[in-house]
Amino acid sequence: MERNRYADLLRVGAIGTVVLGHWLLTNLTYRNGQLAGQDALQYVAWGRWLTLLFQVMPTVFLVGGFANAASWTEHRRRQGDWASWVRRRGLRLLWPTTVYVAAAFLGVTVARASGAGTGELAQTGWYIALHLWFLPVYLLLIALTPVLLAAHHRWGLRVPLVMAIVAAAVDLAVLGPGLPVVGFANYLLVWGSMHQWGFAWHDGRLTGGRRPVVLAAAGAVLLTGLLAWGPFPVDMVGTGSRAGNTTPPSIALLAFAATQCGLLLAAEPAGRRLLATAERQDRLARLNRAVMTVYLWHPVPVVIVAIAFYPPGIAPQPAVGSQQWWLLRPLWLALLALLLVPLVPAVQRAQRPLRRLAAGPGGGGRMSAALLVCGLAAVLPALARLAVNGFAPAGQPARAVLVLYLGGFLLVLFSRRRRSRPGRPRGAAPRARGPTPGRDGP
Repeated sequence: MERNRYADLLRVGAIGTVVLGHWLLTNLTYRNGQLAGQDALQYVAWGRWLTLLFQVMPTVFLVGGFANAASWTEHRRRQGDWASWVRRRGLRLLWPTTVYVAAAFLGVTVARASGAGTGELAQTGWYIALHLWFLPVYLLLIALTPVLLAAHHRWGLRVPLVMAIVAAAVDLAVLGPGLPVVGFANYLLVWGSMHQWGFAWHDGRLTGGRRPVVLAAAGAVLLTGLLAWGPFPVDMVGTGSRAGNTTPPSIALLAFAATQCGLLLAAEPAGRRLLATAERQDRLARLNRAVMTVYLWHPVPVVIVAIAFYPPGIAPQPAVGSQQWWLLRPLWLALLALLLVPLVPAVQRAQRPLRRLAAGPGGGGRMSAALLVCGLAAVLPALARLAVNGFAPAGQPARAVLVLYLGGFLLVLFSRRRRSRPGRPRGAAPRARGPTPGRDGP
């Protein structure tokens, strides 16, 4: 099946926008011998409207649903099983993540041994782990893709509609009776709804006629009402005084996602024309191979600049939101990009040999599936814990979380069952073997 280059374009553009938004809204300070970071949105009130441009994770989940539907459909056509597919898709994310997690733990351990302050270490460890929240949610959706895609084939767009209604009920339970634990369900319901839209994109149910425009219009109307008369803030990446939109995700975020995804799907014909040349497709393919590394490692240049430029007094520290602060933003972004550009290919080269370990989908079987489930059951909460508490809560490396993650990763890695050699029936005597040069004779 021909690859959808427009989906690749959306993925690359979304990750680039995430990186730009994180860099733009991060402000560093160095006072009284202490490095600290600030969220610029806390000081620039009108900047919260910028989140309507920089919140692009709905696009990532939309593209993820499209890609998972295409991959699972092809895998089933080849008579593949659930365990081999989930293992292969999961390891594509877990290999680069494991390299990043190991490097981050090594960094905080060395910093701790070198006498770094506990407060600075805790904040830095939290900053470089915050973006890992995406992985446990997305890995869970990968594991559930066969079931969710089967539901889509049977009920179509009614599945995300029901998920949206339940997500709204969850919001009412969180805001009304005050049941915050119930809110965790929205991580699956809200982000999962966008993932389901990707299924509908793949089979054409969401791309025929004016359906993308209808989706965008419905989302815009609902979002306007929720922001005007509901408790939800316009900030699509942070928290509000009474209700937030991302922790947990809210029905307002889902309405915003419908607007964004509908507009992007409506623009697909124009996007395909833009990618008509082979040169642009080759360039896009190279960028697409780097998106995961870019996403994982983009906080590192911020840490490097913080250590190298702020304590010596090289970098100025204007007030957040001042004219000088905005004038320095392009230089700040250029400096971070200058560090990230060589870092990404260096990391890719370093982790390339690791991807060859236990390569391939492997066989199936109950033991393979059991090991895979146990591995994911350890990896997902470990990543969630890192995203919430960071690599060094209270200034101490989170070694227990590291052990949990590595144990789960190894279970996923070794969940592959070797394929039996074809050509000999079970119970048959082994074939006679002639001399082997170098071992049985010259």
